[in-house]
Amino acid sequence: MKVLVTGAGGFIGGHLVGSLLADGFTVRAVDIKPLGRWHQRHRGAENIEADLRLRDAAFAAVSGTGSVYNLACNMGGMGFIESNKAACMLNVLIDTHLLEAARHEQLESFFYASTACVYPSYLQDDPDVTALKEADTYPADPEDGYGWQKLFGERLCQNYGEDYGVPVRVGRYHNVYGPQGTWDGGREKAPAAICRKVAEAVLSGRHEIEIWGDGEQTRSFCYIDDCVEGVVRAIDTPFRYEIFNLGESQTTSLQELIELVARHVGKEPNIDVKPLQPGDVTITYANIDKARRMLGYNPKTGMDEGIRRFVAWYRERNTAPA
Repeated sequence: MKVLVTGAGGFIGGHLVGSLLADGFTVRAVDIKPLGRWHQRHRGAENIEADLRLRDAAFAAVSGTGSVYNLACNMGGMGFIESNKAACMLNVLIDTHLLEAARHEQLESFFYASTACVYPSYLQDDPDVTALKEADTYPADPEDGYGWQKLFGERLCQNYGEDYGVPVRVGRYHNVYGPQGTWDGGREKAPAAICRKVAEAVLSGRHEIEIWGDGEQTRSFCYIDDCVEGVVRAIDTPFRYEIFNLGESQTTSLQELIELVARHVGKEPNIDVKPLQPGDVTITYANIDKARRMLGYNPKTGMDEGIRRFVAWYRERNTAPA
């Protein structure tokens, strides 16, 4: 069966394409970025540059496929999404066109990549909060812009499933990290940003990095291989519409993340604390009981091993210190 991966030139999309090819699928990989700027470009895939915000491009991408993995969206780290709310909201064009195409194509399955940003901020501002469950999204108060768009996208998927029979599974990503990702330019996530900052501080001799907040902010981080496994397991389920947290239930503070990266880079920098960024939250982590129960999902890569792999990859490409 031919499958479509949108956002295939991005971090998670590139790893997903590689996994699907290894599993014997014929893959059509689509991204808006020029092919030369894709994080990974797999020879075995049909690689296409296209703007899926345009209806004709979306219908052409879906045509002749049996399953769609929709990872395409304009997004980045908290600084980026807080400064580009309208651009993030326009992701709804991609979602709408792909679901319409899926309805006409009568696909076997449709995966929608969502985010922990859909969870209400009032559940993430207290150190004593419990892990976020899939049902915790309402009453709604997601991140303004990207979070609202993704929550709307989830509802759109649900309605297409109910009204037109499009079989959709949603995966909410929680701080995915690993090799082949973005590490600069404002679109990078915390592990990549911290790795870059620590390495640059040591290379420059400044031995100082800036962080947003006091370092006590707590997150759950998910290594890329575990995330991709969760995506594949989710789309293979027989359910008409389901949402799964794809992450790790173990929590790590920003300070602990810095210490982990520093340990593998070889030197620990001084920290210059800046005020918390708008839209950022104190603590957020995933309850993955539902994915464990229904998918057999069980992340295997601990933070120390995941950061070790990521730093090794970063070193190869950026001459980070030994």
